[in-house]
Order: sequence, then C-alpha cells, then structure tokens
Amino acid sequence: MMNLPIEWLAWTGLVITPWKLIGYTGALMFGGRWLVQFIASKRAGKPVIPRVFWYMSVIGSLMTLSYFLFSSKQDSVGVLQNLFPTFTALYSLYLDIKHRGWHRDKATH
Repeated sequence: MMNLPIEWLAWTGLVITPWKLIGYTGALMFGGRWLVQFIASKRAGKPVIPRVFWYMSVIGSLMTLSYFLFSSKQDSVGVLQNLFPTFTALYSLYLDIKHRGWHRDKATH
C-alpha cells in the first residue's frame, strides 16, 4: 500500500507514493534546518545552532532513512547516506540537552 501511487495526486503527472511523501518531507526537513540555523545566526549576530536544528536533523534523517530502507526504492546508497547523519544528529542533540538542559533560552543559544 505504501508503494502504490496516491490517486488524488495523479493530476500532477508525477507518480507519488506515501513513501515518496515521507522521503520528500524528510529531505525538506533535513535541508530546511540550514534556513533555521541561518535565521538564528542572523538574529544573534553570531553563529548559532538552535536546538530545533538538531530536531530537524534527526527527524529528516530518520524519514529519509526509512524511505530508503522500507520503500520499493531500497537503495543502499541512500541508506548509507542517511545512516551517519542520523547518529551524529542524535548524539549532537543528546550533547545539547546534556550541556544546556531541557529548558534553555531559545533566542540566545
């Protein structure tokens, strides 16, 4: 079912499956984290990596990793490409929480 085209999107002329939607969303999430980092740094006037950057990294990596693992694509290059960022993002999020706590200032860190 997850590999079958979504009928109500047929008008686009593209074959879009639920797994592709997960993959697209994950790719947008993973790429969009740089926009979040840019905005936070611009506001702070210095390089800043907000916690939401790490959340977006983890979610985006897991979504694209699941696409390459479980969809009909099952591409080992995609798995390898997303496996390392998933673990590094999880570890970075762990360190951020460990060193700054759960409740930290959104604007200044």
